[in-house]
Amino acid sequence: MRDLTTFSGCPAPAPVTLTGRTVTIEPFEREKHLQALWEGLGASGVNALLRYFPNDEFTDVQSFGDWLDGARINSGFVTLMFRDNATGNLVGMASYMRPDPKNGVIEVGSVAHGAGMQRSPIATEVHYLMARHVFEDLGYRRYEWKCHNDNVPSKAAAKRYGFSFEGIFRQHMISKGGNRDTAWYSMIDSEWPLIKAAFEAWLSPENFGADGTQVRKLEDIRTELSAKVSA
Repeated sequence: MRDLTTFSGCPAPAPVTLTGRTVTIEPFEREKHLQALWEGLGASGVNALLRYFPNDEFTDVQSFGDWLDGARINSGFVTLMFRDNATGNLVGMASYMRPDPKNGVIEVGSVAHGAGMQRSPIATEVHYLMARHVFEDLGYRRYEWKCHNDNVPSKAAAKRYGFSFEGIFRQHMISKGGNRDTAWYSMIDSEWPLIKAAFEAWLSPENFGADGTQVRKLEDIRTELSAKVSA
């Protein structure tokens, strides 16, 4: 654990471009990205993809854009686009949100993986890049992931990426006219070196066969690395 007697806080998150092997992350600009993002998230099917988001359903692409703009203006979200390096298509998004620079805490939320990135290395690399930026470039101590407790895929993703489950906040909010219990996860700075090493080992081209299938699972790599540290 770092010496907190010298900790002076962290900078607030700002729009940033992060480049990986399979994906480029870039800050949302309505005129540049909105239509392509809408299509990348399924266009008329976007409400099904975002069914666990707490906001009302979107009637069209412009209402979706208004929500994204409102999240930035009213709540300080830094919304980032995921662009597939191979195709140039926008395939998903996520936001840095609810930053607490004084205490070094920040959340990743509004995570949406379109069909073009699901079950692909992109879905892992974007979260590696975003976490690395939080811990190494901005110096945060704690990185949070929260989701509707009914959102089984999101909870599985958080666990796979290395976030630790911390508990359920019951009746945390009202979501689309119903109750939402929220599952909380986090990773902290002392855990990051091992989580980072596992991400990088999994993302290595050597971890994929000729057909693109993984050789080792991310969770298994992290478990192996943890065992070596403990030995």
